[in-house]
Amino acid sequence: MADNRILVRLSDTGRTVADPREDVRGKHVKDSDGTDIGTVADLLVDADEGRVRFLRVEHGGILGFGATPSFVPVEAVTAVLDEAVLIDQSSDRVAGAPRYDPELTDQADYYGDVYGYYGYPPFWVPGYVHPPFPPPPRRG
Repeated sequence: MADNRILVRLSDTGRTVADPREDVRGKHVKDSDGTDIGTVADLLVDADEGRVRFLRVEHGGILGFGATPSFVPVEAVTAVLDEAVLIDQSSDRVAGAPRYDPELTDQADYYGDVYGYYGYPPFWVPGYVHPPFPPPPRRG
C-alpha cells in the first residue's frame, strides 16, 4: 500500500464499533440475487483511521466447520438490514475471490488483488472517497 497502512481484524484489536449499526459481525451476507452467501465473521479495519475496509465473510462448510473466509470490500455493501448485509456481487464471485493467506508477506498486493477482483479502486489511491458504512437505507 502506498502509505503502508495496516489492516487488522477488529476482533484482534480489543476495540468495539462506536456505532452499533456498523457492527455487522454475525449477520448473514446475501448476494445481488438475495442468495445467502455466508456470515460476516469479522471486520478488517484500517489501524490508523479505524475505518472498516473489508468484511471477512465465511462461506461454505457445514455448521461453521470447514468454512472458507473471503474478504469483500465495503464498497460492495448496498444495504445493512436487521438480519443481513446485502452486497452487489454474486455468491459465485465471492466464492472465486482471491484466497486469504495469513502468511502473506506483502499484504498490499493481496488487498490490491481483492479490490481489483471486485472492480473497486483501493482505498489508498489518490481521490478515494470512503463509502458511507453502513450505506443509507434503501427506498422501497
